[in-house]
Formats: sequence, structure tokens, C-alpha cells
Amino acid sequence: MMNHEALSGPKALGLFLRTRRESTAPETLGLASTARRRTRGLRREELAQLSGISTTWYTWIEQGRDVAVSARTLSNIADALRMDTAERSYLFRLAQLIDSRDEQTSSVDSSALACVHQVSAPCYVLDLTWDLLAWNSAAATLFSGWLDSDKAPNMMKFMFLHPLAKNLVPDWDTRCERIVAELRAEGIHHMQEPRLQAFVHEMSAASDAFRTQWARQQVLERRGGGRHFHHIVSGELRYTQVSWRLSGNRAVKMVMLLPQG
Repeated sequence: MMNHEALSGPKALGLFLRTRRESTAPETLGLASTARRRTRGLRREELAQLSGISTTWYTWIEQGRDVAVSARTLSNIADALRMDTAERSYLFRLAQLIDSRDEQTSSVDSSALACVHQVSAPCYVLDLTWDLLAWNSAAATLFSGWLDSDKAPNMMKFMFLHPLAKNLVPDWDTRCERIVAELRAEGIHHMQEPRLQAFVHEMSAASDAFRTQWARQQVLERRGGGRHFHHIVSGELRYTQVSWRLSGNRAVKMVMLLPQG
């Protein structure tokens, strides 16, 4: 009879940890490897000691018992096993926990930012608090009167605080409602990020409209779709927005506005 592997839940978490433990050579962690060792890889008691937990507690986790594992415990186990980024992310997803390391936004490689200049349509890169990290000439033309004069452009601040926004974006009310809901939804992955908390406080103090929308507690996933602009020079412009997240830093997103028709 075929043994169907669970793809999620405590059993899947335990199986993943057991496999990683058994494939971790003791000597890579500074432990002695003797001829008397019968267990492949690390022993449970060794991993438990390296993780700062009891052998019994670790054994229950690996056996797939329905126990409450804390994010800190899981982080200690991941560190002890020297998991790489992909393994660590998979581990936390299996446990349905948020990894504190994901809340720390890192820098973005310059080559990733340079990609915007390979696109002919308006294209820009936003970080966690919607600062523009890079943009191309087409985006500068679309947002002329803002991008060509703001030394530290921020899309959220533009939408709520810049006088040009309401004229450029005909559906300003709807767009503002949506982007605040997106900011809240994205923020769940970076709850302890001081910069995000400071940004929300700053925007709430600077804009009554932002404060009202933030207080509504709405959350929406970021998605593309039609975008309408009323440009002072080019007139009515319609685009389809497409967004991607940077694989090395999920807090960063690249936005493209593809002309319609």
C-alpha cells in the first residue's frame, strides 16, 4: 500500500526536520564523528542540545505530534541545522509561523534595480514603505512634476500628499483605498520592522485620508489590472499594471505599466 506523504501540517514538519537532521554531517557542526555512531547524521539529542531545547520536546516535534512550536524554537533549530534561505522559508511555512528574519528588509542588488531601464513602458521599484528605489525615463515622463523634482520619492506620499495626484489619477479615492489595504496586508510579514511602524505613524499624522483608510482595517492582496491617468501633456492614458516581487527580498516589488491598445 502506497504511503502518501503529508504536504503540510505537523507530520510534514516532522518529516522535513528528520530528513534534514539525518543528512547533516556532525563534523560540519564541529561534532566528533566516531566509528561507533549508528545514526545517520545528527542524533536527536545532539540537535536538541544545539537548539537549546529538551530532547523530549524536539522528539515530539519530529514525530509530528500536535504541539505548539514557537517561532524562536523553530529559528534555533534552523540555525543549528544551518538551513539556507529556501529551507528556512519552507520550514516556517510548514509550521505556519512568521520568521523574524523575513521582517528584516535587506538591501537590493544594483543589477536588480537596473532592470527598470531595460523596459520601454513605465517601470519602477517600490520597497516596503513604497519608497521608489529606481524608475525609468517612461515613468519619469508619466509622473512629471513629481519624479523630476522629489529627491526621495515615495508613492504613498505622492498619492496622499502631492497636489498633482488627484489630477493625474481620476479614480483617486478608489486607488487610495486600495493601496492602504495593500500596505496593511504586506505589513503582516514585517510586523516588527521599525521603519514600517514609523512610516504608518508619519502618514497618519500627515494625511487625514490615510489615517481614515488605515483605521478601516482593510486588507487586500496586491494585484494588477487597469490603470487610468489624466496626463497634463499626453491626455488620457490607460495601462495594465503588472507587478513582481524580488526573489531575494520579498519586501521589494517591481511595477510595470503596459500601454493598452
